[in-house]
This record gives sequence, structure tokens and C-alpha cells, in this order.
Amino acid sequence: MNLEKVVFGFFIVLAATLNFGFFVGELDNAQHHDIYELFAAIVVNLIATVLKFGDRTQIGAIHLSTSLVADLQLIAAAAVWAWATHIAGTGLDAAWTAKVVSLSGGALFANVVSVIILIAETIMQRR
Repeated sequence: MNLEKVVFGFFIVLAATLNFGFFVGELDNAQHHDIYELFAAIVVNLIATVLKFGDRTQIGAIHLSTSLVADLQLIAAAAVWAWATHIAGTGLDAAWTAKVVSLSGGALFANVVSVIILIAETIMQRR
């Protein structure tokens, strides 16, 4: 068993599951979406992105691009959350919550694509 591939797969799947955990719930209800789970999703996605930098294959490039998309969307979601609570002064009402959750949904889709690529890459690998 290759420990590097285990760690790589672990962070890809963990990024997707944390993002899914944040995404699930009523779209406009802030009580269903925890800020700490969004933060954890961002951190784990950034770690997964760093792990993808070493691969110089075409599949590695697609892995990296999906990870960069997820990072961008999650960071944008956190920025919208911060804007709504600290700058706009309205707090995280239904409209702002829907924007944050929608951005995390885009990141979730990128994470799912990354997991599918990981599974396809594993299936194609020969011993």
C-alpha cells in the first residue's frame, strides 16, 4: 500500500464530505450551515490543493484545476459570509445565506468531479 496515495485520497474525500456537510440543509436558513464547517472545508481543500501540485500528468492537471475551483468558491463563500455579517450590517439573512450556500454548492460539484477522477484513475491503474 502506498501511504502517499492513501493521504492524497483521504484529503480529497474529506474535502468533499466536509463541503457536503456544510451544503446540506435549507438553502436560506443560516442555522443549518455552520461557519466552522465552512472553515474546515476551506482548510482541507487548501491542503488537498497543495497535495495535487506534484503530479505532472494530464489527470493531475485536472485534479489541480478542480481543487482550485473548489478553493475559489469556498473562499468566495467565506468572503460573502464576512461581508454580510461585518460590512453590510444586515447579518446573515436568508438572501445572504442562499448566496453562501450556492457558492459552496459549486465547490461541492468540483469536489465530486475530483473524487470521480480519483476513482477513475484508481480503476485504470494496473498492478
